[in-house]
Amino acid sequence: MNVSLRRAAYAMLFGFVILVGAVTYIQVVRGAEYKNDTRNARVVATRTGRERGPIVTQDEVVLAASTPSPIDPKLYVRSYPEGDLYAHTVGYTSVLFGSTGLEAAWSQDLVSDRDATVSGVLNGLLGGDTRPRGLRLTLDHDLQRTAEEALGDQKGAIVALDPRTGAILAMVSYPSFDPNTLTGPNAGNAGVALEDDSGEPLRNRATDETYSPGSVFKVITTASGLDFGVVSPSSEFDDPIELELPDSDATISNYNDEVCNDGKSITLAVAFVRSCNTVFAQLGMDIGGDDLGITAESFGFNRTIPFDLPVLVSFFPGQGSIENNPSATAQSAIGQRDIQTTPLLMAMSAAAVANGGNAMVPYLVGDVFTSDGSIEFETEPSIWRRAMSPATASVLSEMMEQVVISGTGKKAAVPGVRIAGKTGTAQVTDKSPHAWFIGFGAVGADEDEPSIAIAVVVESGGNFGESATGGSVAAPIAQKVLAKFFE
Repeated sequence: MNVSLRRAAYAMLFGFVILVGAVTYIQVVRGAEYKNDTRNARVVATRTGRERGPIVTQDEVVLAASTPSPIDPKLYVRSYPEGDLYAHTVGYTSVLFGSTGLEAAWSQDLVSDRDATVSGVLNGLLGGDTRPRGLRLTLDHDLQRTAEEALGDQKGAIVALDPRTGAILAMVSYPSFDPNTLTGPNAGNAGVALEDDSGEPLRNRATDETYSPGSVFKVITTASGLDFGVVSPSSEFDDPIELELPDSDATISNYNDEVCNDGKSITLAVAFVRSCNTVFAQLGMDIGGDDLGITAESFGFNRTIPFDLPVLVSFFPGQGSIENNPSATAQSAIGQRDIQTTPLLMAMSAAAVANGGNAMVPYLVGDVFTSDGSIEFETEPSIWRRAMSPATASVLSEMMEQVVISGTGKKAAVPGVRIAGKTGTAQVTDKSPHAWFIGFGAVGADEDEPSIAIAVVVESGGNFGESATGGSVAAPIAQKVLAKFFE
């Protein structure tokens, strides 16, 4: 063989290898992605018409179901009996708009294998169960309904979870939407209307929106000071009307521009109960921006939360960015400036205090069951991060309890139950402040006793506007959910 033929043969062989590699990559590596791509109208239409498994709450309330189409019994119609109550978590599956929420995340389990695809045929030939699986969620229907009613028509979100396991007990976002409108004959018009709605009803504010946390971030600042040995609950601070920030003309004031105590001194424990900005701004500077950032990241800031649904990353300025800027550190320590967080992460932060410092991996799907009711997969609780030491969690827990007993969180109290919490009123440029409450409740110290952690945020003060505070707006909402849980 001469040189030219040899080169041509090598070129053809190389091209063949590239072709085989490309086909393998597309079919094997990226196959599932292309198969589930919402732009693949043929596959989406086929999947939508196939039977899908049910989605139910932990107390067996049906949230999504498939029934034979009256037009063609071989096709199925997906419906959502609870309408807008679970729209952001369960999501929807639609010919026009694809799938969202758990319908998308758990699609492979929910969709029947009774088709002519290679995987379906092989599964049937090998004796596998081709019927769709169902999802049993950790959500409690009564608690979900209570959370929805408590938030009412105010923009915001509520997240409640079991601090010992990470199981989500309730997750509400308002405004919401009815997923049935996106699967019916007028789905196109409904989808356009929802997309154009300035209230963004399609956005899950519990996981897909970040807010300035305001004073609820003081839980993290306190944990940082305690963990690094900078302070104890009895540490004393000056009690000025306003704190002058170094190298700046700016100052930080307390609520209503008043002193927090006697104008001379105040302990950290009392300052926490009264949510004194001047004290926590000074504490932030005493800790230092980098160490405060280390604690924030221990709680989950700047980290991707492993969850059944996509979650925006909560933000705290990175190492070095505020270390040499005391003013920025002071403002960050009270949850202002550039800090942004999701309600889910703040609920997890409260849960970490309740759980001895451990932040658990949050989850919505408790188990996957077969068509005959057998459990095929069950979620095992696992620790995600060590947010703080057990000693710090214990001290912080007692301080948060005092907030509800005698401080800014009194409206979250539930008779006969130990409730701990922290309020927040986050200032926002050109808007009324966001109202926050985070906390947890337990009947007793026994591990077998029921416990719950919660985060509530009301955008721009909701119906209270500029006069809103975390104590007056968010705490009463949390109280209704907590009271229902311990009912």
